[in-house]
Amino acid sequence: MPDTDTSTHLVARLLLPRDAAPDAWRMLAARGLRALCDGYMAVLLPAYLLSLGFGQFQVGLISTATLLGSAAATLWVGAFGHRFAPRALLAAAALLMTATGLGFAGLSSFWPLLIVAIVGTLNPSSGDVSVFLPLEHARLAEAAKGEARTALFARYSVLGALCAAVGALAAAVPDFLRRFAGITELASLRALFLLYGLVGLAVFALYRGLPAPDHGCAPTRPALLGPSRAIVVRLAVLFCVDSFAGGLVVNALLSLWLLQRFGLTLSQAGAFFFWAGLLSAASQFAAPKVAARIGLLNTMVFTHIPANICLVLAALSPSLPLALTLMFVRSALSQMDVPTRTAYVMGVVTPAERSAAASFTAVPRSLASAISPTLGGALFAAGFISAPLVLCGTLKIAYDLALWWAFRKHPPQGE
Repeated sequence: MPDTDTSTHLVARLLLPRDAAPDAWRMLAARGLRALCDGYMAVLLPAYLLSLGFGQFQVGLISTATLLGSAAATLWVGAFGHRFAPRALLAAAALLMTATGLGFAGLSSFWPLLIVAIVGTLNPSSGDVSVFLPLEHARLAEAAKGEARTALFARYSVLGALCAAVGALAAAVPDFLRRFAGITELASLRALFLLYGLVGLAVFALYRGLPAPDHGCAPTRPALLGPSRAIVVRLAVLFCVDSFAGGLVVNALLSLWLLQRFGLTLSQAGAFFFWAGLLSAASQFAAPKVAARIGLLNTMVFTHIPANICLVLAALSPSLPLALTLMFVRSALSQMDVPTRTAYVMGVVTPAERSAAASFTAVPRSLASAISPTLGGALFAAGFISAPLVLCGTLKIAYDLALWWAFRKHPPQGE
């Protein structure tokens, strides 16, 4: 039999940067599995809802419900999560993921699906806006320091982007099953929701394997926001603008835009998200090296602005090749702020406040991004299918400029 400890050590060496805690690989692996599901769910969710007979506005409304539910759960973690063991909260979230997959696979009516969307973990966006986020971020922040922490968050983000890209290819599975296995499109879509639930069980197993706090060096006890409250509030307000803008083009709506503006099939849309995800992963992998040269804040801002200019131009493009080229350029730049943003937040607060800071910066992001998919869906339904992309790019540029101006004199620890 293979030596379990040796295998675990090898996996940790492959996934983790030097000087990171060895158990952090479990959170990276869990992030990768969840991203695989998010990758195909973002593409297939609108197709599934349309196949059930729902309209474009209802697609946007359910997307909004998923984000509102995530925001409420994340807010609860920030306010009350310090009373519970983080490992138990992560395990409970994984079981909720399983219940979400089973609920979407077994229900067909709008109102029951809306309820499952609110209380579940489904993610229609290109990034992770779920309740898992603050819990994993707080634990990862304890697992490394300084540049190693930025590298760890970069690997966390890169792995998520890579797995989401691979997951997007699974959007072709319903077409394959319909053509070669004689399964209806609706039945094949339901099967992928069942797979989502099964992955939740695998994530549960990974979290249950995390060491208890009394094993080895115990992490800093979480606390409510105190000395860092002012800076966290300012960051949260700005992140709110960024996420509201991002919610206008969550992957579910971007998939709808590609399907309706240029007539792409699900397989073609999945291929686009695959290559876009690879470009995003490459950019996130490069983010720590760029940040080491110009700083975390500058990396966040000066890569984001050109990416959003590309988004606006893509929305106005008259042809599919030009639009896709601009979207690929955007993908190569737009996610470099993800690991650097997380490292920045973790670096400007005290260690005890990290869990609360992660929650209270994630909550307004989730709330703001939850509102905008309904607006995006309404604009789609009204015939303004490119307006959400233009509005998103414009708001994000304004956010970038405001963020740089407000925090250019606030370097994190280690810079």
